[in-house]
Amino acid sequence: MKIFGNNNSLSKGFEYLDSQKYFYFDSACQTLRPQEVIDAEVEYYKKFNACGHRVKYKWGEIVDKKVQETRDSILKIVGKNSKEYSVGFTLNTTFGINTVLHQIKPNKFNQVVTSEIEHNSVFLPSITYAKKNNLKGLILPRDFHGNLEYSIEQIKNSIVLVNTTSNIDGRNLLNIKELCKDIKKNGSLLLLDASQTFGHNIQLLKDVDFDASFGSGHKMYGPSIGFIIIRKELLKDLDYFFIGGSTVQDVRKSDFDLISDDSELYARIEPGLQNFAGIMGLNEAINWKSNFRKNERNSVQYEEELKLYLNKLLKELDVNLLNPNPSSVVSFYTDKIDSHRLGVFLSERNIMCRTGYHCCHYYLKNLKKFPPLFRISLGLNNTKEQIDFLMDNLKILTK
Repeated sequence: MKIFGNNNSLSKGFEYLDSQKYFYFDSACQTLRPQEVIDAEVEYYKKFNACGHRVKYKWGEIVDKKVQETRDSILKIVGKNSKEYSVGFTLNTTFGINTVLHQIKPNKFNQVVTSEIEHNSVFLPSITYAKKNNLKGLILPRDFHGNLEYSIEQIKNSIVLVNTTSNIDGRNLLNIKELCKDIKKNGSLLLLDASQTFGHNIQLLKDVDFDASFGSGHKMYGPSIGFIIIRKELLKDLDYFFIGGSTVQDVRKSDFDLISDDSELYARIEPGLQNFAGIMGLNEAINWKSNFRKNERNSVQYEEELKLYLNKLLKELDVNLLNPNPSSVVSFYTDKIDSHRLGVFLSERNIMCRTGYHCCHYYLKNLKKFPPLFRISLGLNNTKEQIDFLMDNLKILTK
């Protein structure tokens, strides 16, 4: 058995890594950062390390320009326009979900609806918001492919908060357009945890009139930063309590005026100083991915090749796959070895995979009663040679 891989074809953007020594398969948690993204962050600190938002000196003007470019880039990749939507930056997806959900006025809604395969970042805010506002909480099933199973009555006058791609096994919300239309007809809101989707299959969000969608740069080859794409109509209607610097345009002795300029509504959900270096790194990550191997095959095609290759090899193992279809995110368990022990043994060979319940305790531990799982999640840093090395080791340890 090889101790190290034999990969001589470094993946674009990650040439600084020793790909013959380190094998990273945990992109569902956070992706590695290409050199271009790292350089973009360093450039901010070295060349124009200043505040943004209505700063009048030159460094500040550069920051404002580059931050706006990032907002525009995010809207562009989901096919949205700045007349209807704003983009706000936040700490991460979880923070963004809490920021919006807990400031929605509850008087228009009867319940909070979510699905069984949600990450705790969706599940927990749904529980706490429903309890706080005396609303019903409803958990709906998802089918084998990821479609939400629902009736019209179940989504009436509801806040519907669901993921678009599962971090457990990569299942996608394939009936998202139908769901969105039904929600709009029945006086409900659609909030989407799209953090995995932004990293793998952004096309899923195109032509979907969601009310808010949440993502994290660290799942799409960018820095650890979150963002919210939110309909301006909803942004104006939130009952704000999480406020502070930059969210207001005037303050008096006992009251204040929130930012009202239509082009700056995002400021209402951006209290305090922002992670400007991270914002610029995120824009570079979007640009980098769109140009990935442009003269060979794009990021979608490259990832498709990897997941088909991984799926073929996994079916040769004696393991229980949660989703037997090709996916960039794969979870399994085996009766031969505990997943945590498997993860430790592979770590000794510098192979990095995730084990446990992946922040989906309700579905995996309590509903399905699975043992701790082993998860492989692919990224654009990976190569077929690295997958070979992973599988060589898995074959030995799962015999």
